[in-house]
Amino acid sequence: MESIILFSSVLILLFIGLPVGISLGLSSILFITFFSHDSLSSVAISLFGAGQHYTLLAIPFFIIASSYMSTGGVAKRLINFAIASVGHFRGGLAMASVLACMMFAALSGSSPATVVAIGTIAIAGMTQVGYSKEFAAGIIANAGTLGILIPPSIVMVVYAASVDVSVGRMFLAGVIPGLMAGGMLMLAIYVVARIKNLPSEEWKGFGHLIRGGKEAGWGLFLVVIIMGGIYGGVFTPTEAAVVAAVYSMFIALFVYRDMGPLKGKTWTNDDDAPHARIGFNGMVYGVSFFLVWEIMSFFVWADSETVTGGDRALWGAIMSVILATFYVFKRSSKVEESIGACLVAGMPIWGRNLSMMLRGFFPSLFGEESRKVMLEGTKTTVMLMFIIANALLFAHTLSAERIPQMITEWMLDVGFNWFTFLIAVNILLLIGGQFMEPSGLLVIVAPVVFPIAMQLGIDPIHLGIIMVVNMEIGMITPPIGLNLFVTSGITGMSLARVVKAAMPFVAVLMVFLVLVTYIPALSTALPYSIMGPEIVQ
Repeated sequence: MESIILFSSVLILLFIGLPVGISLGLSSILFITFFSHDSLSSVAISLFGAGQHYTLLAIPFFIIASSYMSTGGVAKRLINFAIASVGHFRGGLAMASVLACMMFAALSGSSPATVVAIGTIAIAGMTQVGYSKEFAAGIIANAGTLGILIPPSIVMVVYAASVDVSVGRMFLAGVIPGLMAGGMLMLAIYVVARIKNLPSEEWKGFGHLIRGGKEAGWGLFLVVIIMGGIYGGVFTPTEAAVVAAVYSMFIALFVYRDMGPLKGKTWTNDDDAPHARIGFNGMVYGVSFFLVWEIMSFFVWADSETVTGGDRALWGAIMSVILATFYVFKRSSKVEESIGACLVAGMPIWGRNLSMMLRGFFPSLFGEESRKVMLEGTKTTVMLMFIIANALLFAHTLSAERIPQMITEWMLDVGFNWFTFLIAVNILLLIGGQFMEPSGLLVIVAPVVFPIAMQLGIDPIHLGIIMVVNMEIGMITPPIGLNLFVTSGITGMSLARVVKAAMPFVAVLMVFLVLVTYIPALSTALPYSIMGPEIVQ
């Protein structure tokens, strides 16, 4: 009876139009006040605990990293690289849009951010070369959902915090399913493209592919830093989020220069001598290689007793000098200048850029665009944490009344096994995902279904990926599918048209959900091989 009262109060508050967070919190407080033996002090303790939860501290920093990486320049570089990779296939521009969404998902951890950043550019590009606007919008709405499946993922952090499992294992578990989901969408696009004779881009050679990779490289290296740092044992997922935020800010402001006082200022000018540019570019390759080497070698040998930091720096310096010298040697013959002359001529370009960066350091950090990014990130964080805090209060109320245990006993008594239980979980989440924000729904449902899953022998990491995939589908199903609203906003299409456009590709994700649900190895193979199985206390 208590469970019926609690869930009914939440639904009533939602139907009268209250926000999700308030509905969860208010129903919990009213239930504790009038129906529970629990003390009201537990409300304050639960809400305070949400802000002190170490794992949840990763969320604001991942949001800030996403905000900086959501600049148009980063998205455009990823799209160019994706087009260079798969654009020459039939329907290649659409496939490239999916690939770009996969790459941006690995930078942002947010589905709406992926739709906005990639969709704003990709949809316009697809319509210009002959794709229908509906087809383009349907692709982006679906591919954008990969933002919460491909690590790092904010929704995975929320699940890990709500049931106390490893964030690192969850991130690893999302790699294979994320690549598989993207691959299935691209395969579906290719089939449709062959049937409808959709256009393909011209293959411009491996040189174009390499140039695209170099342009997008600094953005994509964020994935290496996050995943390498976590699994190299250098820092925790929460610390990785802080590193990601700082790195994203530096790349956007000072390397790509997509925002701030340095926006639009190139590293080299038209009036720089050709041999000076060659020398500068050679030194850029050398310095870049040295920085990447230092980071990667630190991940590998941080705990080594035989390889010191000095050894790593010496090896890196030698290889960097060789790389820079080789580049200048290959290019210097075209300008008939010696290697030394090219390197010396490139020094003033370095000096000019370093001077600009020093003068623009504080104006960039505290300028209008940075303040706007921080403000938007703060708004998103406050909104999300408010929902999570109230959802954790709701979960506490469920736990205090032993509602999950009663549901577990009932399901076991009526003969549920792991197969039928997962069907029930999928149906519950698919319905709930149509009406609620993913993080809030996860915090409510996970504590209820988690004990049952453990009783039935279901792996907790596998369960987490199933729930995340359900959240993906929920973001593109009406009436509250967030990606549908975001896609409608950036295209100017009505919500009904966006829903109609997205539905054919939702069928692909439904097939994917069945595969993920009943082939546990897709989720567990990678985390088991690297970190071992999750042990639930």
